[in-house]
Amino acid sequence: MSGLGARDIGHRVVVRHRIPGGQTDVIGVLQAWEPDSLAVRHVDSTVHEIPAADVTAAKTIPEMPLRPVDVDQLFLTTALGRPAVERAYIGHWLLRASSGWTGRGNSLLPTGSPGMPVTDVLRQAEDFYTERGLPPQAQVRLGSPQAEEIQACGWVDARPEQSDVLVMHTTLDHLNDEPGYAVQLAERPNAQWYAAAFEGPVPEVAPKVLEGAANAVFASVTLDGQVVAVGRGAMTGHWLGVDAIRVCADYRRRGLGTAIVQGLARWAGPLGGRRTYLEVLLENAAAMATYTRLGYREAYRYRYLTSR
Repeated sequence: MSGLGARDIGHRVVVRHRIPGGQTDVIGVLQAWEPDSLAVRHVDSTVHEIPAADVTAAKTIPEMPLRPVDVDQLFLTTALGRPAVERAYIGHWLLRASSGWTGRGNSLLPTGSPGMPVTDVLRQAEDFYTERGLPPQAQVRLGSPQAEEIQACGWVDARPEQSDVLVMHTTLDHLNDEPGYAVQLAERPNAQWYAAAFEGPVPEVAPKVLEGAANAVFASVTLDGQVVAVGRGAMTGHWLGVDAIRVCADYRRRGLGTAIVQGLARWAGPLGGRRTYLEVLLENAAAMATYTRLGYREAYRYRYLTSR
């Protein structure tokens, strides 16, 4: 079959084949191979089953290289994929509050122009968070002009003991593989999902944050009669945001986290998803290794600044 065989299953391929009135090419991952047929899974999760007799040419091809990412756009996209309970804008800068749960949900996101002097913006931010009993914080992309401006106003590192947070990205093409476990997807998480997602009580505000996106899905894997791995996906434009990945302690190092990410990617493809991002602490070596193997690469890093 023009050079392809069972050994190529799981690899990216291009297959030219006859269709009524001519020929066409299909690019994707070789999902199945038999002497009389093959199946290629496109990045949008469509599976093309092609009779061997119709194939005129076929070969393996390299993985699609990552295009440069617009980090300013991605910085805002990450906030839209996991919206805070309360939101207010000062120009393009976004104030967020979620009863104190997570830094992302309770910090100023400085992107674009605030439309006024930064000192005035920070004064309004301090009032906003003080009124809600929260410490004033700003989530800043390292090396950005906004981070430098805020630091110049006297704001300092809010979490000096914590490593940088990496925002990593890749294309769904890199995740186009069959998950090693059956991944269930639901529009709303149930009690079992939350029990696996949190070690201990679920913060009261967490469901409002996690279920607040316009287009989100909740993934899980069940083994031995219990939910042992979970994750969340949210679509913003062509971006799939992946977060809330957690595998129960007794089931780690079995590829369950990888399966969750791949399951979310398969959900996003038919919805127009083309690229994906996630966040991970630099100190989390195990997660970093998993995501790097899947093709994720660093887009930028961020930290939190505070006025006190």
